[in-house]
Amino acid sequence: MIIHIDALKLTDAAGLHASLSEALGFPATYGKNLDALIDCLSDLDNPSTGMTKVHVFPGQTALLAISHLDQTGKNAAKVKTQVQALNDVVAFVNFRRLEKKQPPLLAVAYDAN
Repeated sequence: MIIHIDALKLTDAAGLHASLSEALGFPATYGKNLDALIDCLSDLDNPSTGMTKVHVFPGQTALLAISHLDQTGKNAAKVKTQVQALNDVVAFVNFRRLEKKQPPLLAVAYDAN
């Protein structure tokens, strides 16, 4: 599964959370912070939790494809900060799963277009 994220919308934490919430269908109670993001992403393969409307089958990996990184212009530093935060969250989610002997859930790719 490929989930498209537009880097042009990642100029601050609110943009990061709004983009991911929209793309993945987080619940209305989503806390819009990194801990809440980790919780939602950790359950992509467990629809019974209701943390996302988008799901992968157990053992599958969701790809977060970040586009337009080359078009962020004067916001490049701000976007870089949010992309790094997302990378850190993905790494943490995957690490937590590996500790439980479960396969990773997420990967990140960058698309210049």
